[in-house]
Amino acid sequence: MPEIKAFFDTATNTVTYLVWDGATRQAAIIDPVLDFDPAPARLSTKSADDVLAAAEAEGLNIVWALDTHAHADHLSAADYIRQKTGAKIGIGAHITEVQKTFRPMFGPTSDAPDETVFDALFHEGDEIPLGNETIRVLHTPGHTAACLTYLIGDAAFVGDTVFMPDYGTARADFPGGDAHALYRSIRKLLALSPETRIFTGHDYLPKGRDTHAWEATVGEHRAANVHMHEGVSEEAFVAMRTARDQTLSAPRLILPSLQVNIRAGRLPPAESDGQTYLRLPVNRLGK
Repeated sequence: MPEIKAFFDTATNTVTYLVWDGATRQAAIIDPVLDFDPAPARLSTKSADDVLAAAEAEGLNIVWALDTHAHADHLSAADYIRQKTGAKIGIGAHITEVQKTFRPMFGPTSDAPDETVFDALFHEGDEIPLGNETIRVLHTPGHTAACLTYLIGDAAFVGDTVFMPDYGTARADFPGGDAHALYRSIRKLLALSPETRIFTGHDYLPKGRDTHAWEATVGEHRAANVHMHEGVSEEAFVAMRTARDQTLSAPRLILPSLQVNIRAGRLPPAESDGQTYLRLPVNRLGK
């Protein structure tokens, strides 16, 4: 079984995972966070540095920075991890669809073509070596077209596909999202063995819980996920998810996040004055 250490970012409710093979000390960082304060447009690497410090304390060799998808609620620190460690960046192969959807929103750029910003694009069934462990890739679209689950031993890192059982499931109303696809992806996850541990990409505190959590078994989700327990039909789920999504506003960091994350966490190139700028296209989002 892999060794796992979780890091919770309170600003974005994101969980980053440091995962490693105990025998070889090879490690992957899943969904690393690049800190961004939008008011002064200030970037910081503290969250990523905390993960790197923990890896150093454990004597780990970080070989992968893996994103489960192009996040809309936080900036990815994948490129920073790559610069600091030489790790390769991996994401789902359908990221090219997400790039085609969102890249025009942020205007022309003189930087490298989309296909070169990631080191590896994964498909359903791909296997990624991690020391003596193997990471198996599951394509679990719905929240976005490119969402992946990374399955390592008895641990499934599901990104934003499902949350804790008492909170339910992710939204499916972003461009390229699909509530029907999300239902089928969750059914795929719930078909894993009941003992499989699901590690979520976020945790939001529902009424009645005051401590953040990010791990529950497949069996616990089958029995008690408030949106997707056993017996919930696709029709009922899609109706619930569609109605719920209509009440949600856009994530606070969606525009900074997407323009950076479709580029593997790399900032846009500096302009002629030497300054890097993030763009805010006016009235381009539906809500």
